Amino acid sequence: MADPDAIQQLHRAHAAALWGYVLRLTGDRAQAEDVVQETLLRAWRNDVTDDEQGSARAWLFTVARNLVVDEARSARHRHEAATDEVPERPEADRIDRLFDSLVVTDALRSIGEDHRAVVVKAYFGRLTTAEIAAELGIPAGTVKSRLHYGLRALRLALQERGVTR
Repeated sequence: MADPDAIQQLHRAHAAALWGYVLRLTGDRAQAEDVVQETLLRAWRNDVTDDEQGSARAWLFTVARNLVVDEARSARHRHEAATDEVPERPEADRIDRLFDSLVVTDALRSIGEDHRAVVVKAYFGRLTTAEIAAELGIPAGTVKSRLHYGLRALRLALQERGVTR
């Protein structure tokens, strides 16, 4: 392996020109940086150093070109497509949500109207006991009672439909 100082000198002398060359070949800044890094790593492994005839520069450019060609021929390159758009985020299956809402709606319809009104306002309307009492014009204790028995009836209705235990 080459001397670290020799590799740093090789980098200072040739990296910018090598990067420009690879960028022209690929058209991709990130890929050009990757190729230059891999080329210099190979130079370090093969103990390539600069000499008076510039053979190190020719070696670097040849290795970089071969890396670009190999990447272009690879199966990974042929099957990947670059995009600026973020892929869609996965979301829960809409069919399951629709089915669940249909089952809950059907179960709600099976309980008494007074109980249903209180349950719907409490859970879907997110109203407090006092707000429900004021809206329906009934005492807060009646709201609590209807909510208790309404939820009990709803649980039973859902059990009959196989939703809960």
